[in-house]
Amino acid sequence: MADVRLSQGRGRWILLATVLGSGVASLDATVVNVALPKLAGDLSASMAGLQWTVNAYTLTLAGLILLGGSLGDRFGRRRVFVIGVVWFAVASVLCGAAPNVGTLIAARALQGVGGALLTPGSLAIIQASFDKDDRPRAVGAWSGLSGVAGAVGPFAGGWLVEVAGWRWVFLLNAPLAVIVVLVALRHVPETHDPEATGRFDVAGAVLAALTLAGTTYALTEAPGKGASGAVVVAGVVGAGCAVGFVLVERWLGRGGGRRPQPMLPLTLFADREFSAVNAVTFVVYGGMGVMFFLFVLNLQVVSGFSPIAAGTALLPVTVLMLLLSSRAGALAQRIGPRVPMTVGLVLAAGGMALVSRVGAHASYVRDVLPGVVVFGLGLSAMVAPLTATVLASADVRHAGIASGVNNAVARAAGLLAVAAIPPLVGLTGDAYRDPGKFSHGFREAMLVCSGMLLAGAVLTLFTVKDDSLRTAPPEREPECHTHCAVGAPPLEADRAA
Repeated sequence: MADVRLSQGRGRWILLATVLGSGVASLDATVVNVALPKLAGDLSASMAGLQWTVNAYTLTLAGLILLGGSLGDRFGRRRVFVIGVVWFAVASVLCGAAPNVGTLIAARALQGVGGALLTPGSLAIIQASFDKDDRPRAVGAWSGLSGVAGAVGPFAGGWLVEVAGWRWVFLLNAPLAVIVVLVALRHVPETHDPEATGRFDVAGAVLAALTLAGTTYALTEAPGKGASGAVVVAGVVGAGCAVGFVLVERWLGRGGGRRPQPMLPLTLFADREFSAVNAVTFVVYGGMGVMFFLFVLNLQVVSGFSPIAAGTALLPVTVLMLLLSSRAGALAQRIGPRVPMTVGLVLAAGGMALVSRVGAHASYVRDVLPGVVVFGLGLSAMVAPLTATVLASADVRHAGIASGVNNAVARAAGLLAVAAIPPLVGLTGDAYRDPGKFSHGFREAMLVCSGMLLAGAVLTLFTVKDDSLRTAPPEREPECHTHCAVGAPPLEADRAA
C-alpha cells in the first residue's frame, strides 16, 4: 500500500535500504576495476581472465535483469530484493575467498544473479511504498544519495586495495548486506503487482543468457585460441540462441491464454525512435564500458598511479553528473533531446580522444584531468535526455519494460565491447604486464571507442526527433532528477521491468 511519507521514520529507513542495497551492487563493478592489477598479480590471471572477471558479472546481470523485475512483481518486491541481497553477499564472500581466477569468475557470475534480483527492486519498492506526492522527492533523494555513493566508492575501493588487499573489495559487501536485510525486513512493506499473472518467460531468459554467454566467450577467447572447436561452438550457440530468442518472443507476443508474457515485447521496436535510441545506447555504452575497464588499468600499469589515485581519477565525471544531469534533462524537455544528446556525445568522444594520450609518467592535472572533464561534461549532457527519450518513445503501459530493455541493452553492449575490443587492439595474454604494449593497445582502444561515440552522435542527429520530449506528458519526465547512472540507464520506477 503506497502510503508511506518521506518525512516519517519508516520512509527514511526504506530509503536507506534501497540506496544501500542498489549501491552495493552498482559500486562493486567500479571498485573491481580498481582492483584488477593487484588481483591479476595474486591469481596469475591473463588478460582474458581480467575480461571474464568483469564480464561474468555483467553477463548474468544483463541476461536475467528483466526476469528479476518480473519475479519481484509476482512474488513480492521486498522478498526478491532481500533474496538478491543475500545471494549477492554470499557470492561476494566466495569472490573474496577465491583461490584462483576460475573460481573468481564463477563467483562473479553468481554475483550477477544476485544483482539481477535486487537491482530492479530498489526503485520499484520506492514507487510502491511511498505516497504519490512524495515519490518524486523520494526518487530524487535515492538518485542523489546513489550519486554520492558513486563518488565515494572508487576512493574507498582504491584505499581498500592498497591497505587491506583486493579481497576486501568483495568481503566488505557481507556486513553491508546484513544491514540492508535487517532494515528491509523490519521497515520495508511487502508489495506486488496484482495484475502480474500467467507464466514466466523462462525460455526467453535462458536463450538471452546463452546468446550473451556464447557470443562473449567466442569474442574473448578467439584471439588466443583461434578457430578452435570450443570457440566455433560458442559462436554458433550464441548466434543460434539469438535467432531462437527472437522467434520465441515473437511467438509469445502473438499468443494468449496460458502462454507466458514475452520477456521482451517485440512490438516495442515498432516505434522507430525507440529502436533508434536503443541503437544509440548500444553503441555508446559499449564504448563507455571499454573505457571504464581499461582506463584504471592503464593508470596503474602504464602511468604508475596507486590504486587510490587511479580509483579517484574519474571522480570529476560523477561530480559533473551530480551537478548537471537534472539541468540537461530540463533543457532537453524545452528544446528536444536531439541537440543535447548529439553535443554531449561529441564532447564525450573528444574526452576519450584526450584520454588516449595518457601514458608513462602522466601527470593527473596536465594529462588526465582535461580529458576526464570533457568526457564528464559530455555524459552530463547526454545520459538524462537519452533515458527520458526511451521512456517517452514507449506507450505509458510499457514504460517499465521499455526502461528495463534499455538497461539490458546498455549492459549487454558493455559486455560484448569489453570482450571484443581489447583483443582487437592487441591486449591479450599478459599484455597488462608490459607497460609499452598496454599503452599502445589502450591508445588504439580509446580511439576506437571515441569513434563509437561519434557514430552514436551521427545516429542521434538523424534519428531522434526534437519533439520527443516536448510532446511527452509530465509524468514521463525522467525520474533521475539528481544523478543519472553511468554504468547503465536507471530502471524506471513504475514497474522496474
